[in-house]
Amino acid sequence: MNESDSTGGGAAGSAEGGASGGTGADGVLPPQAREIAAGYDIAGPALDLGALLWDGTCLPGAQIRVPLGMLNRHGLVAGATGTGKTKTLQLIAEQLSANGVPVFLADMKGDISGIASPGAPGDKVAARAGQVGQEWTPAGFPTEFYALGGIGPGIPLRATVTGFGPVLLAKVLGLNRTQEQSLGLIFHYADAKGLDLVDLKDLRSVAAFLVSDTGRAELKGIGGLSTATAGVILRSVTAFEQQGAAGFFGEPEFDTAELLRQAPDGRGLVSVLELAAVQDRPQLFSTFLMWLLADLFHDLPEVGDLDRPKLVFFFDEAHLLFDGASPAFLESITQTVRLIRSKGVGIFFVTQTPRDVPADVLGQLGNRVQHALRAFTPDDAKALRATVRTFPNSPYDLEELLTGLGTGEAVITVLSEQGAPTPVAAIRLRAPQSLMGPCPAAELDAAVKGSSLYGRYAQAVDRESAYEKLGAAQDAEQRSAAEAADRAAVEAAVTSGEQPAGHSGGSSEDDSSLVRQVVGSGMFKSLARSVGTQMGREISRSLFGTARRRR
Repeated sequence: MNESDSTGGGAAGSAEGGASGGTGADGVLPPQAREIAAGYDIAGPALDLGALLWDGTCLPGAQIRVPLGMLNRHGLVAGATGTGKTKTLQLIAEQLSANGVPVFLADMKGDISGIASPGAPGDKVAARAGQVGQEWTPAGFPTEFYALGGIGPGIPLRATVTGFGPVLLAKVLGLNRTQEQSLGLIFHYADAKGLDLVDLKDLRSVAAFLVSDTGRAELKGIGGLSTATAGVILRSVTAFEQQGAAGFFGEPEFDTAELLRQAPDGRGLVSVLELAAVQDRPQLFSTFLMWLLADLFHDLPEVGDLDRPKLVFFFDEAHLLFDGASPAFLESITQTVRLIRSKGVGIFFVTQTPRDVPADVLGQLGNRVQHALRAFTPDDAKALRATVRTFPNSPYDLEELLTGLGTGEAVITVLSEQGAPTPVAAIRLRAPQSLMGPCPAAELDAAVKGSSLYGRYAQAVDRESAYEKLGAAQDAEQRSAAEAADRAAVEAAVTSGEQPAGHSGGSSEDDSSLVRQVVGSGMFKSLARSVGTQMGREISRSLFGTARRRR
């Protein structure tokens, strides 16, 4: 729903909708519309979505609202391309922020960035506001802009390889089950030996070491790592780097607690992850979004049901997360969605049809906003029928309604204050108060560089980690081997009674003892025992294998 089409009407809402449309001479709603509207009569804090559509008319006297306290019960925003999903997210995010609730949004095309700037008044915005009974005033909202690895405008958002974990990384790399298990073995070894996997070169160095002559023995007791599997993992990592992904992994690692902040005026901070520059790498950003959720889940305490969520997280292009996912991966997602509710976090999955979301996850989404669907092909028609079956019984002909909705109109059902599903309602959505389009580039750049977080995360740091530790140990082994060879030559010369060139003499017993000390030092037994053994410890990992070693 952009400004130019924000008044679009469909089968459920025609042009006759107005300030008094659909009411009788006495201003009373039609009986069925009144019954639907009663389900959205909310006493406590709530978000105003729009006005009821009934019998082709918009009824501003029947306001459709969502209880603020029910938004941690998760939700789904679905609909065909161009039906207004993005502006629905913007509308909900604005009201959450106004109620002091922080929001996270993924901006796929760069057009949600306008939430930071006041909207532009115009005839079409005024017309939409009049139709839905909205008192529209322009307003911008406190916003932080992020970018994955600093690609695109925004504060760089990075994760360490250790923090990201083997399960999510295997998903990004497209590894099969056996390869995923082998990757987990590499992480297990690195965790136990204190070899920090900060970036991808650290992962490459540990994998290469574990199939080397020196390192191969380290994993014999727990299954070992085959050279062929290690080769697949290394090739996948190299290809991943060549796609420009190296910058996403490193330090400083992003602290997801930053997403839970409020602005000084008490409004919730809107965190916008700018993805336009990496939208050709969907597997990466969808998995990275899951890392953010998994990290929050790992760190947040149990709080039960609150009067308002701690954070509402919008997971855009959700189908990419589920495509090709293993049963174990889906089980972890399902468990995270189910349990993170009691930590005060609400998740809204954003996609084209409910069929994109597995049934076990869909069953946990208590709030639904369904924009128009198309039925141009047999597959479209099948998806339409499947979508209709996911809604409670209603007086609407949903198959007809969902194909006739205009841009900025939707069918919704949410959870009431008592936690029961509300009646299905067709609505015309309100117009966002912020700019319905991209934030001007100069303003966005100023917002990024003026952020208190910019100095903390802007500059990448490459500290000593697995790559440097293994390299130093290998250098030390080579030096010790050279010294041992020299000592062996000295011992042989002493034994034969010869004096090597440059040798000033000395006790053969001392030389022999020194040779034995070098050879018996343990450097030759295992390179791994020379790195990180004193600081090594097993890292506790979550459902997705994510870990947090440092804050």
